[in-house]
Amino acid sequence: MCEHHRQRSRCRACKGSSICAHDRIKSQCKDCKGSSICEHNKIRAQCKECKGSGICLHNRQRTRCKECKGSAICDHNRVKSQCKDCKGSAICQHMRRRSHCKDCRGSSICLHNKQKSQCRDCGGAGICEHNKVRYRCKDCGGSGICKHKKRKYRCKDC
Repeated sequence: MCEHHRQRSRCRACKGSSICAHDRIKSQCKDCKGSSICEHNKIRAQCKECKGSGICLHNRQRTRCKECKGSAICDHNRVKSQCKDCKGSAICQHMRRRSHCKDCRGSSICLHNKQKSQCRDCGGAGICEHNKVRYRCKDCGGSGICKHKKRKYRCKDC
């Protein structure tokens, strides 16, 4: 243990032997071609193409697979951290997702009290160059727009 109460070899502040020049764990650094990185430039255990050990027979992340009863799935068949019935760690006192809770000033809430991704004033990623919600923008060909240039859920032809 180092002075920062971490394993010395993995401590960034102490420049541990397991930390690379990019300030990451050597074995997991894509730039250094670490031993845990596969030919698809992903962490080997989580790579679907390589059939990594962290991938189940349903081709999902093993811990989050409901059919395999992964360790991150609760008795209510939901992700434990996000389950309101289990009072998961991602649920706040207002029974909302902590990161999205305006009352708790969640990490996904901007200065304008909106979802960061949907805030026009902050230049959220969900807003396109036409100042519209990207998903619904006809000019950008948003994923919520069909080939008939209508909203998918309203298109009678689709």
